[in-house]
Amino acid sequence: MLKGSLIFSQLISFLPRYEFNKCVAKYKGNRRVKNFSCWEQFLCMAFAQLTFRSSLRETATCLNAMRNKLYYMGFRNKNISKSTLSHANENRNWKIYADYAQILIHHARKLYRNEDFGVELDETVYALDSTTIDLCLSLFPWAKFRKKKGAIKLHTLLDLHANIPSFIKITDGKVHDVHILDELIPEPGSFYILDRGYLDFSRLYLFNLFSAFFIIRSKSNFQFSRIYSHSVDKSTGLRCDQTIRLTGFYSAKDYPDKIRRIRYFDEQSAKYFSFLTNNFIQPTLLITKLYKCRWQIELFFKWIKQHLRIKSFFGTSENAVKTQIWISVCIYVLVAIVKKQLKLDISLYTFLQILSLSMFEKVHILQLVRDNDFKEQYKCTYKQLSLFDL
Repeated sequence: MLKGSLIFSQLISFLPRYEFNKCVAKYKGNRRVKNFSCWEQFLCMAFAQLTFRSSLRETATCLNAMRNKLYYMGFRNKNISKSTLSHANENRNWKIYADYAQILIHHARKLYRNEDFGVELDETVYALDSTTIDLCLSLFPWAKFRKKKGAIKLHTLLDLHANIPSFIKITDGKVHDVHILDELIPEPGSFYILDRGYLDFSRLYLFNLFSAFFIIRSKSNFQFSRIYSHSVDKSTGLRCDQTIRLTGFYSAKDYPDKIRRIRYFDEQSAKYFSFLTNNFIQPTLLITKLYKCRWQIELFFKWIKQHLRIKSFFGTSENAVKTQIWISVCIYVLVAIVKKQLKLDISLYTFLQILSLSMFEKVHILQLVRDNDFKEQYKCTYKQLSLFDL
């Protein structure tokens, strides 16, 4: 990092600019653009996310108040126009930022590959779920949900080792969750933890064919016949561990293979849970612990709704909404990357709060988050020899 650079510039330096330019070139984002490039659009939206701005006007006003620092933040122009930024969000392809987010996600998952999430398991574990973001139907007529209500759904596949989303799809609110299974390509050997809304035996059978494992809650009315019962320790809350076969007319055709059924009693909630999985190797109690880890994706949705700007949007078109969401994902992953690479022992929430107040500071990031005085070591870059080196 350069000496005396702004906190905002230090953060942006962690982004692979070459990969961003490739994404822009793929979709011709800078075609016929003279003054306000896709990179400057990204910087404006990133600034809005990092400093919790609530509108484009507020974002442009804050940036223009610091005109003498815009060049050092990466802007070519010293005047940020609200209308220009709005036009860019409305017209420039949102897929530019979706592809760039996937590049950052790939990098972040490598950094967090060996993180512990509460269960000792070497295989990759995913949790799949969706969250609904309510919208005004008169302002967002494309976001179909109900007769007098609009909404979009954020379908997310979360890598529990890294707590980083590996797959995101944005749809209108009428799309059922189970259809997202058609978008996934199961990874052999990985675990996929699903809620009851994804119970479709024809789609689940594809996981079996791909040698991937699913864990899902069963419904109370599904028909099956027991083939074999394994012994369980009922003091741990387990009630049964069975190998079953589906007997329903359609379900038997959709899933002709055997399934493992586990019944568990949770003392805290005083409820019985019934799980279905195609994994017959892992211990029974481990399967129940893995399903409990599905709650992490609920916490992820709660976190991003509270700390990222994805509930109030700066534009009303579908392109503007998706652009804002994907850039917010980029910022979430960027903060996670910086936190890992700098080996910061603080929560992501704390780190984001500190950054939000320090965008125009000229200190090292480590100096912001550590109690002790941090001094960056600079190497001498002078090419001229010293008199005493002769």
